[in-house]
Amino acid sequence: MPCLFAALLLISVSLPILTEAGPGSRSFRSRRTASTNSTIVFKNWNRTDWYRGNDFLEKWDFFDAPDPTHGLVNYQNVGNATQKKLALVQGDNVILAVDNTTTLQPGQKRDSVRISSKAKYNAGTLFIADFASMPAACGVWPAWWTVGPSWPTHGEVDLLEGVHKFGTNKMTLHTSAGCVIDRRDQMTGKVDGTNCESSNADNQGCGVLDNSTTSYGDGFNKAGGGVYAHMWTNDAIHIWHFARADIPVDITANTPDPTTWPVPVGSFGAGPDCDFSQHFQDHVLTIDTTICGDWAGNNKSMHAAGCPGTCEALLAEPSNFNLARWNISSISVYQ
Repeated sequence: MPCLFAALLLISVSLPILTEAGPGSRSFRSRRTASTNSTIVFKNWNRTDWYRGNDFLEKWDFFDAPDPTHGLVNYQNVGNATQKKLALVQGDNVILAVDNTTTLQPGQKRDSVRISSKAKYNAGTLFIADFASMPAACGVWPAWWTVGPSWPTHGEVDLLEGVHKFGTNKMTLHTSAGCVIDRRDQMTGKVDGTNCESSNADNQGCGVLDNSTTSYGDGFNKAGGGVYAHMWTNDAIHIWHFARADIPVDITANTPDPTTWPVPVGSFGAGPDCDFSQHFQDHVLTIDTTICGDWAGNNKSMHAAGCPGTCEALLAEPSNFNLARWNISSISVYQ
């Protein structure tokens, strides 16, 4: 996951092409994100996986090793997480929470949850995640992301991520050397780095900043949550965010058609020397909430977000984490 924000870079955009003539007598809809190869083409998407309700937790692995981002958390296995009610089903929704009942002593870490799908995915896939709410508190670092089996060789895609009470989302790709995105793709977000190599600029990767105040944290929750959708092809990864009131009808009808959606918030088009089919492979879906760590534990980020004191000081008091929970309505996968 990325570290601190870099300086914002402006992007150039052009009007999208909404329709084109298809091969032969068959017509099809498409929208070019710009003058690159990143074209959103009509497809009859079929839902192949649906994560919700009672069998949700059975389809995910619980990560219980030390946090690779050096967060002050104890990730719980499935037995402990369910017994401690840090992972539970409520109706058709699933809750993933940080412990908010234990007062910690100096040096202790707080219990939390990180899960990854048992299923692996590749290019040619559309993902639609509906979150009723997400963690929003000083000290937390929540993320909805995907990652390959060998990092950074097989890539990472950070779809929804931030720290503390910052109001907007950052989307980021992380890869091995040799992947620079084409920043001409049209999007509503602002480019924050084009070199996706994980070791470049303190593992920053190539990012896009969303300017919507409903894209992360308190603002996301006050809007009733919403949908994060992303489409992964061999030449681009497109990401959309829809606040609850703005979710397209075709999404709620389970007949998604990205060619009719607004311009993506983030469009990561493969540059001329970046082969997405090599840099992104066999991804699992991942949801977690860590505390402090490499990004959220930085005092500059704490103070910039208006959080008092240090992250370590916040860690001990359980009530600081009353709102540190994911409420997941569903995650749909289409191919």
